[in-house]
Amino acid sequence: MPRDEIMTEISATLQTRHKASVSSAIKNLHPVYLDRAENAEIWDVEGKRYIDFVGGIGVLTIGHRHPVVMAKVAAQMARFTHSCFNALLHEPYVAVTEWLAKNCPIEGPAKSMLTNSGAEAMENALKLARAFTGRTGVIAFDGGFHGRTLATLALTGKVTPYKTGLGPLPGPVHHVPYPCVETDVSVDDAFAAMDRIFAIVAGPETIGAVVIEPVQGEGGFRACPPEFLQRLRAFCDRHGMVLIADEIQSGFGRTGKLFAIEHAGMCPDILVMGKGIGGGFPLAAITGAEDVMSAMGPGGLGGTYSGNPVACAAATGVFEVLENENILARANELDTQYGRHIENLRGLAGGQMIGGMRGIGAMRAFELVDDAGYPAPKRLQALLQLARESGLLLMPSGEHANVVRLLAPLTISADLVDEAFALIGRLLPEVEKIVA
Repeated sequence: MPRDEIMTEISATLQTRHKASVSSAIKNLHPVYLDRAENAEIWDVEGKRYIDFVGGIGVLTIGHRHPVVMAKVAAQMARFTHSCFNALLHEPYVAVTEWLAKNCPIEGPAKSMLTNSGAEAMENALKLARAFTGRTGVIAFDGGFHGRTLATLALTGKVTPYKTGLGPLPGPVHHVPYPCVETDVSVDDAFAAMDRIFAIVAGPETIGAVVIEPVQGEGGFRACPPEFLQRLRAFCDRHGMVLIADEIQSGFGRTGKLFAIEHAGMCPDILVMGKGIGGGFPLAAITGAEDVMSAMGPGGLGGTYSGNPVACAAATGVFEVLENENILARANELDTQYGRHIENLRGLAGGQMIGGMRGIGAMRAFELVDDAGYPAPKRLQALLQLARESGLLLMPSGEHANVVRLLAPLTISADLVDEAFALIGRLLPEVEKIVA
């Protein structure tokens, strides 16, 4: 049988197995079965090559299978693969928490807890905020995304598809508008909304935490002004609230600084992180001020797989790459390269559909709009399909699902970026024809 037919049969067989055994509630963006990957390129089971601008939705900050990470993982696997840290200690966990204490923007001594996922990390951040303040209320922001567990869903500022049919969620959680250029909400508007909560819904003495993404991920790479974060720090101090920064998607160099909140020159009480920390292995963390992180008694925090030694070894590899390979400088180079390419797209045939550019550093996105300048989600869907068929994987986001977020590894070569945008430029007229 010819190779093409064999590979097509493999893909078809996988799809049949998938439909028979995987929950239909798990939505799949690209019908591509991954076979192998290297840095910013992947190959599917049919042997087709793609440029990866999805990056595991921001996980693969230093690319697929970085040699340093793989070496650390191999060495750890040769020694032992699991120890529940609550029962039996291991050095890789401590190596990760030491690095976080040294490098996270937390004022004063910092301590950490490691978890399996960003949602789990956020759940534990909420527990600590409650324990530290004795309060249960939380302020979160419209358009935010903090996970799919029940408590993190309550924080997430979007109903469909995450909250549909689930009924009341853990609370109380109070949402306010997210201040940024894209929402046309000013810093003063956002604080007025919080004052309104205090006036008619719940007093400040009931609010234990404010949770914010310095740059929203699922919300469409919207960045709030540094002034807002600075004022929010003072606001939380004034009212005795814990400030929790969600850097699950924006952390580990994506914005040109190690953490996005550093652009505002201030520190949260708790920093929640995940995705890029593990280089493709399941790991997340919360790092915070010592008094907040110690608010619960012994046994209050933990988990069977939290801080798995293999994932921790991978994280030490990520840290080494961040420090030795000028990753932050590369993120800022990508910022310039992305900006130039997005501007160039506007001058091509079909370029009128390219709207505003969003984000900071290499955490960039661009909008697709219709001829009147309104969000054009159908154009985005057409571009996603055409790009995939041409060997480029893109990722949507935003309130109207019309924002293409660029989540390629920061280790992607300049030539691959050029290739990807040249392909997008060639596809714009085709998108225009499909969505006439």
